[in-house]
Amino acid sequence: MSRIYDWAGAVVRGVFDRRMTGASVLDAAVMFPAGRDFQAAWHAIALETDAIAQGLDRVPRFHELMPAQAEISANDERDWRLFVLKAYGVAITSNLARCPTLAALLRDHPEVISASISFLAPGKHIPAHRGPFRGVMRFHLGLRVPLDENGEPAAVLTIEGRRHALSEGQCLLWDDTFVHEVRNHSSEVRSALLLDVRRPFMPPSLKLASWVVIAAVHVCVRWQRRFGVVAQ
Repeated sequence: MSRIYDWAGAVVRGVFDRRMTGASVLDAAVMFPAGRDFQAAWHAIALETDAIAQGLDRVPRFHELMPAQAEISANDERDWRLFVLKAYGVAITSNLARCPTLAALLRDHPEVISASISFLAPGKHIPAHRGPFRGVMRFHLGLRVPLDENGEPAAVLTIEGRRHALSEGQCLLWDDTFVHEVRNHSSEVRSALLLDVRRPFMPPSLKLASWVVIAAVHVCVRWQRRFGVVAQ
């Protein structure tokens, strides 16, 4: 299954890479202006996240949701857990009910096709990797971010060799098909909101290709939901 995922990802990425260029970090004001609404509500979202963290052992690990990605999630004995609220347009209603602020924002912004809260265990390292699909953008919002001895964010996202240490309430819009990795250097859990957003301003052919990919993944997620794969 991992080989199939890698092959499919490489094919999709290749199609878009041949037709698109651009920076790894994107201008949120232009590409995802709704990001300001999520950022403005970060404190309320963080409080909802705190409640979920009380039962963190019941939140699935990333590789339990996506076994094909075990090499970047189960690479050490530290957890990367994901509380999924929406996956490629499929709403996880039981989880949305626990996050009313976030649920309302997602209803208002249908361009967000996936939403999850990421919990990174102390010392966790997500090794360098690339996402498969350039038709979506990744929006990252810091919720609970531990600090190092110098008072700086101890969890660092590195994209193409450039470090991004996002504080609580800070956000970043970026293209996860560029090589990236994450490391939590602290002894505390780091939580962040991760959104996948439809990329605007694509040529018609890529817009159509993006629609096809998103629709196909949507069907796969619905099938997985039917058999209880994607849940809290």
